[in-house]
Amino acid sequence: MHTAPDTALTVHPDDRDILRDLAAQVAIIAALPGQREKARLWGRLNDLRSERPMVWITEIPWHEFSADTPELVLRCRAAWTRNLEVELRRTLYQWRHLPGDMVVSDYIPCPIAWHSTGFGLVRQGELLNITNGGITSQHYEPQITCLADVAKIKDPVVTVDRADTAARLAAMNEVFAGIMPVRAEGIKNNWYSPWDKLVTFYGVQEALVDLIEQPEVIHAAVRRIVAAYLKELDQMEAHGLLMLNSSNNRIGSGAYGYGSTLPAPGSDNGCAPPAQMWGCSNAQIFTEVSPGMHWDFALQHDLPWLARWGLVYYGCCEVLDTKMEILRRIPNLRKISMNYRIHMDRAAAAVGADYVFSYKPNPACFAIDSWDPAKVREELRHMLACTRGGHVEIVMKDISTVAGRPDRLWAWAKIAMELVEGTT
Repeated sequence: MHTAPDTALTVHPDDRDILRDLAAQVAIIAALPGQREKARLWGRLNDLRSERPMVWITEIPWHEFSADTPELVLRCRAAWTRNLEVELRRTLYQWRHLPGDMVVSDYIPCPIAWHSTGFGLVRQGELLNITNGGITSQHYEPQITCLADVAKIKDPVVTVDRADTAARLAAMNEVFAGIMPVRAEGIKNNWYSPWDKLVTFYGVQEALVDLIEQPEVIHAAVRRIVAAYLKELDQMEAHGLLMLNSSNNRIGSGAYGYGSTLPAPGSDNGCAPPAQMWGCSNAQIFTEVSPGMHWDFALQHDLPWLARWGLVYYGCCEVLDTKMEILRRIPNLRKISMNYRIHMDRAAAAVGADYVFSYKPNPACFAIDSWDPAKVREELRHMLACTRGGHVEIVMKDISTVAGRPDRLWAWAKIAMELVEGTT
């Protein structure tokens, strides 16, 4: 959700000059003919008529190298202008050094200010910061232990701050006038993960044990969370927060949503019902849970949510190569996350050409003491050989560290593009 800024929307002349200069550089890139070609190729992929595999890099550990990289050092004074600056600088950096098949937007988004009250419970337990960059380890204190506790899960209440949104939109229009258009932007990737939510209230080990010990409590809790998510979705739609997402925005835990199945956003970004959008779901802690239990305790409860969306992305970090039989029951399923821990031959055969194979390579290659490009090439070559004839996106994500060496990301992007373009 987006909330109001802490400071007044004043613009120092130096901040304005910095932002306009950065935006002018982004605008030149966004106008390149190659942007339209990349968008077309993403659309072909998502229409299941792919011309080649596509590559996208996200979840970059910017904290490791931003302070020492001149092109990423922030120079604006106000907090709200620095927020704009960081996005512009990161866009330029990624385009210059590790673009893959990224598509650069030809406008500046102004997020609509909205808030949800949440599900009535706040996670409790020790939080351990691992990297000082947002990677944490969390212990959850159980707050749901019996059927009576399920009532603690409340329906969210969604509100929108139109005045704040209008104020920021006006300020941004003044800053970027004549350089790039600014558009109010709502929700384009609505992250739905009942099991991610449940374990923060229930505890991870406790929830998995109760699949056996107290299945009636688990079923009741999941049903209640799904119902709360649906109430929240209805409010998002009523407030006009949902936006067409068949464009260069992230879908689920995968890459872009271009394609001809759903309406494409226009110059106003387009408020939309879920039936005209991509949706998603996952059950990340279910890797070791059988297909039957995955269906019983997750997917069957997800169906009322999944049926609302025009197209569906399923999965994140869980291993799904043995679960295609149940995944095929998802209405409008189009993309499936395939983590590097899968059995590649089995996964490729199970998915075939019926869905987009959204492959997540192993990011550990960046963390080791010695960079091994041959091993990177071997992993990707094996995956591409197994999935030949299918529709593949390669999404390098969950990059907790690059061991202080961002050039490793540059090298990975170069290798990936050489392989998908058939130049090596």
